[in-house]
Amino acid sequence: MSQPARSRARSAARLAAVQALYQHEMEGTPLARLLDEFHQHRLGRAIDDEAFGDAAYAEAEVPFFDDIVRGVAARRAEIDALLGPRLAAGWSLARLDKTMLQVLRAGTYELIARADVPVAVAISEYVDVAKAFFDDGQAKFVNGILDAVARQARSG
Repeated sequence: MSQPARSRARSAARLAAVQALYQHEMEGTPLARLLDEFHQHRLGRAIDDEAFGDAAYAEAEVPFFDDIVRGVAARRAEIDALLGPRLAAGWSLARLDKTMLQVLRAGTYELIARADVPVAVAISEYVDVAKAFFDDGQAKFVNGILDAVARQARSG
């Protein structure tokens, strides 16, 4: 797989992982069923939604997608403990938009568990994921939080 194709496949995996984590958070879908649903019906399949027209999900790197979703679920308490102190005074993870929270959790997971992914790549990728859902101001928020997490997680 060429590097650009692998990069696109990982970008697609990250976006799908955020969507899966959101579904897990909001609906409590069991992890095994959630992963199976994404494998069978979403990853690399056409989007069945009028708002998207004839769009399709890009081909995603499935093992990478699985690692992010499983990793965030398994290490959620550790991830949240890293994120919480980086929010502004008076803010808590519970106050964050639920999609934003999943973007930050997935990005944090990569920073603490995927040493094979350079810090700049992980942050840039999750800023791009944030732009799929939010405006530039929110994307800058993701950049700032993940940069702070990276300074602690990858220091040394």
